[in-house]
Amino acid sequence: MKNKSVLIKAAMGAAATSFLVSEYLFKLSFKRVDYVPETSEEKKKYAESYWRYVTWFRKINKEHWFLKNKDETERMSAYFIPASDITSKKVVIISHGYKGNGETMANFAKMFYEMGFSILLPDDRGHGESAGKYISFGWLDRLDYLRWLKKVVAKVGVDAQIVLFGVSMGASTVAMLSGEKIPAQVKCIIADCGYSSIEEELMFLLKRQFHLPKYPFYPLIDTINHHRLGYYLGDVSSVEQLKKNKSPIFFIHGEDDDYVPSYMALENYKATNASKELWIVPKATHAESYWIDPAVYKRHIQLFLSKYLD
Repeated sequence: MKNKSVLIKAAMGAAATSFLVSEYLFKLSFKRVDYVPETSEEKKKYAESYWRYVTWFRKINKEHWFLKNKDETERMSAYFIPASDITSKKVVIISHGYKGNGETMANFAKMFYEMGFSILLPDDRGHGESAGKYISFGWLDRLDYLRWLKKVVAKVGVDAQIVLFGVSMGASTVAMLSGEKIPAQVKCIIADCGYSSIEEELMFLLKRQFHLPKYPFYPLIDTINHHRLGYYLGDVSSVEQLKKNKSPIFFIHGEDDDYVPSYMALENYKATNASKELWIVPKATHAESYWIDPAVYKRHIQLFLSKYLD
C-alpha cells in the first residue's frame, strides 16, 4: 500500500508539473505583449533600413480606423494610407507577423505605396493598438479581416481591386481568410513564410526551442487555449482553409527558414486548387526574403500582380 501511495503521489506531481509547464508555455506563446520584441542578431544588419521605413510610415498621411466590438475596450485598430493618386482603386491589406503590429510592416507598405496602392495596416488581436489578452495566430483575426474588407470596399468603392498580403503569422492569417466567403473585390493573395497549421508549428518549436515532446504538453496547451479563447488549436489550419480557397495565391518562403520551415510552404501550396505560384528564396531565413534584395522581391510581386490587376 505504501508503494502504491508513493506512485500515486509521484503521478500527481508529474501531472501538476506538466500542467504548470503547459501554462507557462501557453502564456509565453499566446499572451499579448505591449512592445515589439527585439529582432534576432542575424537581422540587426537590416535595422538602419527598417527604421527609415518606420520614419516614412510615421510621417505619411494616414487615417486611424477602428472596428468597434460590443465593448469599446475590445475595439480593433488599423491605419489606412490613401494612394498618392486619389483615383486609384488598388488597395492592399497587409497582415503583420507574430508579436508585431502594422507599423512593423512599413517596408511593405512603402513598396505597395510606390506601386500606386492604398494600404490598410491592421493590428491583430493581442497586438499593437488592438484589444485582446491573447494572440489567436490568425484564427480569430481572419474574422476581423472580413470586417476590414467591408470597410475598404465602403471607402474605395465596389470597383476596388484588393490584394491580401501577409508575412509569417500574417501569411497564415490571409491564407486562413482565403477559406471564408470573401468579397469579389479581392483579386489575389500573397503569403510570405506562413505556417501550415499552428499545431505543426508549435510541435516544431517545442522540439527545437524547448526539447519537449508533443505529449503531454500539446493536449494541455490545447485545452488551455479552448478554455481561454473558445476554440481548439486543431482549428487553426492554413491547409484546411486553403482547400476552400478560390483566389489566385502566391507563396513565398525562405529556403533556410528555421522558424517556420520551408516544407510548410509546400504543404500550403499543395492544399489549394486555385491558380498558384511558389517562390522559394535561396539562403533566406525567416521573413528575410524581402530584405535580401528588395528590388528583386518587388519585381516578383509586380509580375504576379500584373496577371490579376488592371
